[in-house]
Amino acid sequence: MVDDNFDNAEIICQFLESRGHPVLVAHDGDEALAAFETVRPILVLLDVMMPGRNGWDVCRVMKQHPEHGRNVRVIMVTALGEWDDKQQALQTGADDYITKPVDLPDLALRVERNLALLTTTE
Repeated sequence: MVDDNFDNAEIICQFLESRGHPVLVAHDGDEALAAFETVRPILVLLDVMMPGRNGWDVCRVMKQHPEHGRNVRVIMVTALGEWDDKQQALQTGADDYITKPVDLPDLALRVERNLALLTTTE
């Protein structure tokens, strides 16, 4: 989970952990990329508007990673809800997109769907 808003990150983290998903939280793009190199997550929930590296850039770097880029699913979690924003997410390599405020049951469905897609492509 990558979000510069500590409250948003905490709510989503607790929600997913209560459903049995281990969660690591990063609060900016550089922290997220450093964790990506060491933890090798299979799913990343990624905010767009963050100080420093924005989510578009972080997504692009993750998805283009020579070893792990093909093995990670990225769900953009953002307040940006315009069609152009969704189009940009796809262009950066995002696999899914959900707008804030986050509907937690919808988030759970998207997480499960993206995890299932990983297991069917391995």
